Amino acid sequence: MTPACGIDFGTSNSSVGVCDANGPSLLPIQRGATSVPTALFFSFDDNSTTFGHEALERYFVREPGRYLRAIKSVLGTKLFEETTQTRLRRYKFGEIIAAFLRFLRTTSGQSLGAPPTRVVLGRPAFFVDDDPAADAAAERQLEAAARAAGFKEIAFQFEPIAAALDYEQNVNAEEIALVADIGGGTSDFSVVRVSPERARASDRRGDILGFTGVHIGGTDFDRQLGMARVMPALGLRSPLRREGLDTPSWYFFDLATWHRIGFLYDQKVLTEVRAVLREAQEPEKIERLLRVLEQRKGHELLAGVEAAKIELSSIDRATLNLDPDIADMSVDITRADLDAAVADSLKRIRARIDDVLRLAGLTPEAVSAVFLTGGATRMPSVRKTIAAAVPAARLIAGDAFGSVATGLALDAARRFAG
Repeated sequence: MTPACGIDFGTSNSSVGVCDANGPSLLPIQRGATSVPTALFFSFDDNSTTFGHEALERYFVREPGRYLRAIKSVLGTKLFEETTQTRLRRYKFGEIIAAFLRFLRTTSGQSLGAPPTRVVLGRPAFFVDDDPAADAAAERQLEAAARAAGFKEIAFQFEPIAAALDYEQNVNAEEIALVADIGGGTSDFSVVRVSPERARASDRRGDILGFTGVHIGGTDFDRQLGMARVMPALGLRSPLRREGLDTPSWYFFDLATWHRIGFLYDQKVLTEVRAVLREAQEPEKIERLLRVLEQRKGHELLAGVEAAKIELSSIDRATLNLDPDIADMSVDITRADLDAAVADSLKRIRARIDDVLRLAGLTPEAVSAVFLTGGATRMPSVRKTIAAAVPAARLIAGDAFGSVATGLALDAARRFAG
């Protein structure tokens, strides 16, 4: 029988893991890569659908089509019930998520000999903050999509717990660990008692001392940085001729939000923006906005913001050059700009770390190690925030895009043993 797999269906990236007698491993999904962007591209040229790196490439060579990213973010929201238009038809978001999971299942089958039918799916502590009904709906929606993709036996594990299982493989004595999983869409935290002996136990519920999370991640940092440093050049807060009125801000919020960009390409929105242009006191800015929308360059623009954010993890200043077809201009962004843009989110992350320690009944001093996973943990300000919450703990960087899938594979092997 094909082994059960663990799937980390992430907001920004996704991975698949399996576990056999030799231990857990990540499967190559595309071109040998074990992590792929959670992205789809619907081609208008040949009506094909591509995924992951291929989707990204076809979009960036400007092939006509519809590009979708961060589709996990719609789970549990009203947006899940809406449809999105490609050239020939409208798709429900449940269909789109199922298509991406089917892609992961099919490509995994190339390594395993057959597509797996049993899976443990990772899930954040909360798909939706402070709304248990919406959170439960999100899990049901993801399970339905997994069934539509061909999985028969489906279980869920919290992503920070999965990351803890990965971390535990390398400990040599019992300790209390804080697992910080800050990915593209959520920040999840667990406090777990780990040890070589406990790693062999089948039931670990007693070792999970507390877990929680908040719907903040790398895509939120992209949006916040874009709103602070890029959207003003396209007309954010730009005044209209009628006294006291500014250009509607929702255009810019959607343009800075990965999963909402496509809705701005609707002809009704373009007509609205053209009307705003006629009323604008700074028409050159609204003209830039209109060119972004007419030429469908929203994802390209936000990808530039994301690239600047990533660069600022290792340098103090980055430059975002706008596409010459939009405007002959560039925007300098400093690490201080990034830190200021995400400051409120970092406060919320710190508050959730404090919460999980209270849930565990522990003081910060009781935590001896922090295991970091998720791409956003590479940001210096994120690491500084975590370190300040547990100052005596050592910080250990795991596989940013593979730790959760590895832990899910370990969990799948235990759940579906035999």
